[in-house]
Amino acid sequence: MTTSTDPAADPLSGLTWPVTTERLTLRRVSPGDAEAIWEYRRLPEVSYWLTFAPRDLEDWRERLTAPERLATTLVAELDGRIVGDFYVRVEDAWAQREVADQARGAQAELGWVFHPAVGGRGYATEGCRELLRVCFEELKVRRVCANAFADNEASWRLMERLGMRREQHTVRESLHRELGWVDGIGYALLADEWQRGRGTASG
Repeated sequence: MTTSTDPAADPLSGLTWPVTTERLTLRRVSPGDAEAIWEYRRLPEVSYWLTFAPRDLEDWRERLTAPERLATTLVAELDGRIVGDFYVRVEDAWAQREVADQARGAQAELGWVFHPAVGGRGYATEGCRELLRVCFEELKVRRVCANAFADNEASWRLMERLGMRREQHTVRESLHRELGWVDGIGYALLADEWQRGRGTASG
């Protein structure tokens, strides 16, 4: 179980890990996880929509072990086996200078990648729901956002299952390595919206 060391530099380190859902265990990534994650991230159908496609295991290991990556990555384990990974980055909200201190660490960006072999069983949704809880209840952010290529329907459908709201649809502003300039989309959820949704779900 890991606990806080320097929450200011690494907000996730201020929390207690792992956390569990009905079927998954979510924990901080470690350099030793590189090979297990590479098993699915190397697949063309997985890397197609990701921000980068590592050349090989060593390229991936180098990227994963960069301090910023280690600070923002979690893994999902199913029966002790890594089946996916998450990106959680706490960031400052945009603010005018006079109130900028109130915007520090006010929001988080969420991302996810899962092994196709476990697709269609709700694991990504289950893990993301727990991380929304972590973001709002433990990290105390006021807003969580997620972004994707507009053609990545599986991704934005998941965002909608989480109760997130589509806030933007940009036109040909994202450059895909194979498709060229394509549309992008952004979703978000506010803490009070999430809380209301939990009340509805529990009632």
